[in-house]
Amino acid sequence: MEEKEKQFDKCDCTVIHEDVVEKVRSIMPEEEDLYNLADFFKVFGDSTRIRIICALLNCEMCVCDIAVLLNMTQSSISHQLRVLKQARLVKFRREGKVVYYSLDDEHIKEIFNTGLLHVKEK
Repeated sequence: MEEKEKQFDKCDCTVIHEDVVEKVRSIMPEEEDLYNLADFFKVFGDSTRIRIICALLNCEMCVCDIAVLLNMTQSSISHQLRVLKQARLVKFRREGKVVYYSLDDEHIKEIFNTGLLHVKEK
């Protein structure tokens, strides 16, 4: 970091703006909710899981199809789907011998699309 940048990354004083601190403290979510939110976002920290979510954005798919699409084994896809299911990001339905996966709800699509927009910003 350049010397000029170092000058701007922290305050040069110790003034506490108590009104601001109290205002923000009063609207902060509960600690447990923030912990759960951090865990939720950790699930997005794996590129395979992101690719699976991307694959499921527009249609449901079975493990076999996802494995072929992503050029991975069914076992590794099943493992990642279990993680996504535990985090309530995907759901499944059985039709005969085939199990189809889809995104759990519209929020997942919104989160994915918002994140993608952010990383594409120039």
